[in-house]
Amino acid sequence: MRTLLRFSYLLIIFFTSCGNMATKKADAEGKNENAVENKLETKSESKVILFFGNSLTAGMGLDPNEAFPALIQEKVDSLQLAYKVVNAGLSGETTASGKNRLGWVLNSDIDVFVLELGANDGLRGISLEETRRNLQEIIDVVKQKNPNTTIILAGMQIPPNMGQDYTSEFRDIFPDLAKKNKIGLIPFLLEDVAGNPELNQPDGIHPTAEGQKIIANNIWPIIAKTLTE
Repeated sequence: MRTLLRFSYLLIIFFTSCGNMATKKADAEGKNENAVENKLETKSESKVILFFGNSLTAGMGLDPNEAFPALIQEKVDSLQLAYKVVNAGLSGETTASGKNRLGWVLNSDIDVFVLELGANDGLRGISLEETRRNLQEIIDVVKQKNPNTTIILAGMQIPPNMGQDYTSEFRDIFPDLAKKNKIGLIPFLLEDVAGNPELNQPDGIHPTAEGQKIIANNIWPIIAKTLTE
């Protein structure tokens, strides 16, 4: 119970911090778009694993090399697999804004597409139907653009501030969509990290470098299975 309450409090902080960053988001989008395009262009000789998400993926508050996508790259390299990881995380991203910037991300071929969006929707109380619809549309666009792309959906959970029904139904969106679309699923991106002050930055919600390592270890088996099949 204490863990749940702590997680609830920390996610409220996260929502507030994301709201305060809204005025800076336009500039961040431009810089992010240029950075991702440059990475995709320079990595054309290797297969691409793209992480498409919000500040959790972006590694807010950390050096980019400490964010979990970079740590996944280290694991890929250790196995000498011909894959390059691209971090397309953007702080404050919702499923709606993610859907709107999806087009330019898919201008290059993506072999593995990891979708990490939805947390900001839940914290803002966006209708479950809209969140589900946006995620489904993102999945559909990726499939239409390249039917051979492997899609992995990262699950997220929120505190019960919006009511138990909303919280439960929000959690169920991710496994439901994974099953419906026959795609991979990371059950809960922040497993063993959320609510632990030792694994989060002073804002109480964005993982520290150590927290990012745990996230990378959590999701690596799913990524590894995809790359070796």
